[in-house]
Amino acid sequence: MEPPAAPQRSARPQSVLFMCGQNVVRSVMASALARHLFGKSVYVGSAGVIAGDADPFVTAVMEEIGLDVKKHRPQSVEDLEEYEGLNFDLAISLSPDAHHRALELTRTNALKVEYWPTPDPTGEGGNREQRLDAYRQVRDELERRIRARFRQI
Repeated sequence: MEPPAAPQRSARPQSVLFMCGQNVVRSVMASALARHLFGKSVYVGSAGVIAGDADPFVTAVMEEIGLDVKKHRPQSVEDLEEYEGLNFDLAISLSPDAHHRALELTRTNALKVEYWPTPDPTGEGGNREQRLDAYRQVRDELERRIRARFRQI
């Protein structure tokens, strides 16, 4: 009698697009973390439903862990499609509007979509340190999820 087959795990994608409402906070953090952790084996991109304006809190919390995102220029999905194309295996949407947009992309692109609901730290009130803490929590949760999703399978 043969042993039961091992359950199939999904293969790690070769390219991933992180999407958010604006390409300034969550998608920037996620793409920088994924590039840092898995950039030699996975092509990483990011885009927003719309392009926004750079967020200095993102720069600050990413610098705390040694990642420089100062050169990032926010771009919309349309900008990315025009300049690079949408040749991604997987889109990970981080907000409801980005998830809706990612699902629309599946009509014309061979793209898998995962939804990782992620809080938006930009609405956090309080002093500078309290606001930075909200960004750190998002950064750290994204890192945990990225490590778990893209580790060697």
